[in-house]
Amino acid sequence: MDAVYEDQRDTGKVQLETGKVMAFETRDRYTSLIKQKPLVIYLLLALSYLLIIILFGLVISNERRLPSQVTKLHKELQRSKELFPCGSRSREWEYYDERCYFFSIEDATWHTAKSHCEERNSMLVVIHDQAKQNFLQSQTRNQRFWIGLSDENTEGDWRWIDGTNYTKGFKNWKTGEPNDQSGEDCATMDSVGQWNDLKCNTKALYVCEKPLPS
Repeated sequence: MDAVYEDQRDTGKVQLETGKVMAFETRDRYTSLIKQKPLVIYLLLALSYLLIIILFGLVISNERRLPSQVTKLHKELQRSKELFPCGSRSREWEYYDERCYFFSIEDATWHTAKSHCEERNSMLVVIHDQAKQNFLQSQTRNQRFWIGLSDENTEGDWRWIDGTNYTKGFKNWKTGEPNDQSGEDCATMDSVGQWNDLKCNTKALYVCEKPLPS
């Protein structure tokens, strides 16, 4: 009986000693983690600073690159204006002397032509001088085009559509025109560039003009 008791006591001592050893090991492990924690924090802080430096560098790089990109875009816009001064989306318009001109490919009456020009934010062409006459003539050979001139309101009182003074201005009427034959109140530029009056409900091609886009 005493031997059994001794064995149990020895076993208890062993378990107690084992528990103490485990407790010490656990304590040492936590102590080690606590000692390592500042190191982990320092590493995280260092990584954060590194990321901040990298991001700052990217921002500075982009800011330095931005002026060059703006300059490049400006040059591209200028080149586009040189190639298509009337606008890259208005390639059907012809450029001449700081203005843009549209030469129709479909016939219309004078009033319809006037409306079509207005829909394009323009007006029927007004001819101020010989240079402009020559330009239009070079573009309208062998065709008849409406221009922005009529005496529809008062017979014989010809007026340009933009209010330009007709009496003192440039004229290029065909010999014997305008003759108001059978109520001809609207002006065309004929196949050789001379002006002729026709009935306004006659169908012909037309020329629109507008300023250069800003």
